[in-house]
Amino acid sequence: MTTTRTAAPGKIAQRIGLVLQVLVIAFLLFDAISHILNLQVVKDASVELGLRDEMAPITGIVMLVVLVLYAVPATSILGAIVLTGYLGGAVLTNWRVEKPLLSTVFFAIYVGIAAWGALYLRDERVRNIIPLRRT
Repeated sequence: MTTTRTAAPGKIAQRIGLVLQVLVIAFLLFDAISHILNLQVVKDASVELGLRDEMAPITGIVMLVVLVLYAVPATSILGAIVLTGYLGGAVLTNWRVEKPLLSTVFFAIYVGIAAWGALYLRDERVRNIIPLRRT
């Protein structure tokens, strides 16, 4: 089995990846904290989605654990994998109650693409796992 090495990204790509990763973490950290605090807006959204509002703090704690995994370079790929599963649940939950497709249902997909895109730009291991090739 041969290992295909991909070219290292330039400094600009690495900086874009870092900025993208920080934005993903900041957004999800804000979301996690609002769930942990069980703010009224979170309670209202939970009811609208058919979830019990007492689930919100646990969901926020789970997201914090996932964010730590994603933010630490040694575990960032594991964090991205777990984050992908979490975001998949968000897609299904929003789709089930017929939220707008492009703005709400797919928003979690956009976050997932940003999370993986950030890692792709910064981490050779990800580029080796997901080689994008010109044909």
